[in-house]
Amino acid sequence: MVSVPKIAMEWLQDPLSWVLLATASFVVLLQHRRRRGKAPLPPGPNPLPIIGNMTMMDQLTHRGLASLAAQYGGLLHLRLGRLHAFAVSTPEYAREVLQAQDGAFSNRPATIAIAYLTYDRADMAFAHYGPFWRQMRKLCVMKLFSRRRAETWVAVRDESAALVRAVASGGAGGAAVNLGEHIFNLTKNVIFRAAFGTVDGEGQDEFIAILQEFSKLFGAFNIGDFIPWLSWMDPQGLNRRLRDARAALDTFIDKIIDEHMRRGKSPDDADADMVDDMLAFLPEARKKQSDGKGGGGDVEDLQNTLRLTRDNIKAIIMDVMFGGTETVASAIEWALAEMMHSPDDLRRLQQELADVVGYDRNVNESDLDKLPFLKCVIKETLRLHPPIPLLLHETAEDCVVGGYSVPRGSRVMINVWAIGRDRGSWKDPDAFRPSRFAPGGDAEGLDFKGGCFEFLPFGSGRRSCPGMALGLYALELAVAQLAHGFSWALPDGMKPSELDMSDIFGLTAPRATRLYAVPTPRLNCPL
Repeated sequence: MVSVPKIAMEWLQDPLSWVLLATASFVVLLQHRRRRGKAPLPPGPNPLPIIGNMTMMDQLTHRGLASLAAQYGGLLHLRLGRLHAFAVSTPEYAREVLQAQDGAFSNRPATIAIAYLTYDRADMAFAHYGPFWRQMRKLCVMKLFSRRRAETWVAVRDESAALVRAVASGGAGGAAVNLGEHIFNLTKNVIFRAAFGTVDGEGQDEFIAILQEFSKLFGAFNIGDFIPWLSWMDPQGLNRRLRDARAALDTFIDKIIDEHMRRGKSPDDADADMVDDMLAFLPEARKKQSDGKGGGGDVEDLQNTLRLTRDNIKAIIMDVMFGGTETVASAIEWALAEMMHSPDDLRRLQQELADVVGYDRNVNESDLDKLPFLKCVIKETLRLHPPIPLLLHETAEDCVVGGYSVPRGSRVMINVWAIGRDRGSWKDPDAFRPSRFAPGGDAEGLDFKGGCFEFLPFGSGRRSCPGMALGLYALELAVAQLAHGFSWALPDGMKPSELDMSDIFGLTAPRATRLYAVPTPRLNCPL
């Protein structure tokens, strides 16, 4: 793929660009005049005419923005074409944006690709804040991710047990196993079962291919996102790929919706899945369901007020798939990698597991609340490796933050990765030290539910993650079972200090290389 800076520089070599440059200079002058009397913009790199700071697009990662914040401060400004972008990198500014002015910052930005692939923001993740979004969030909290959806939580238990068996089988005879791949299969199977009620190998492969194309399109550079009057330019053929990708999703999920409508399950049925839950809000499907099975209370109120379309269902399923696969898988893999990189912490966790669970069985759900050091490991992993390192917001109105102007329609990037490593908030911020969260530790009492702005792995305020409880359950259970079920060694005599701990930037920030390790069963029972 051609780099963004290279695309921008090639564009500037076109003679027409110099005509546009002169026009843009006049527009910039008018904008400066209009800004007289307003609060100044935050500091940041000097922009060029027309393109602004677009030559720095490759620096708009969690690490790149953290480096810029060290130079310009915890609230910095970039201009990307016509778009104002702001990076928040300290707890103080995060509190201002996510708490003090939460309402003004509760919209989500969406590129041309994202808007098209989410059926014009028909989902919850990218819908603007308002009555529809509030109803959608209520649907997610009360139905899709509710603890009352027993089948989803059973799927976590079943697939975690399958993960342990797969690792034991793959590591027989002292072979190294690809832990990253096994862990991704766990989260993929859990979400597939939760959404569609089954794990279908052929259908799963097809859907994963669709997800992968969506992910590439979400991150593709499109000049029209930054300079709208050049949106007709499409040298990469993105418009065709967008049409093909959405058509593939239509074909795949329309078939599933039709099958669910034919079988006519009620959301109250024990084996109902997320599609069944959402069909209760689809007018054409509700006519085929028997009356008298309302959930009562808030659930019944929601059924009386919320109406979904097929596009809503497709877009929400994409939210669930993107939000529940790579994010959870990445966190599990990082937790195990950090403990193998810091074997004393792994031994401490394994001793806690031996004391609480014993060696005659593996960990089950009822054990999780009796494992305080496990909770510390999970917190420290999420501090260093938040599931989504940059949380994207968009301003619904003109705002002033810390004395600086943030215009309406601006993109605001909350760098939770940088906030979790802020040297003013954390001792040894780059070190993996779970004991900081233990009683007597310097971070004792800090939690990740959105009230501690030094620690925001799931966001805060209105747009915080609605699937946090389910994600944490899968993370804790998988880490506990893998740590308790096996002793771990790095392959080929590798020392812990030699383990590659670099990451790559995307929707998440997973390990740059998959984690390979050699498992040795340590329990007195079959795995």
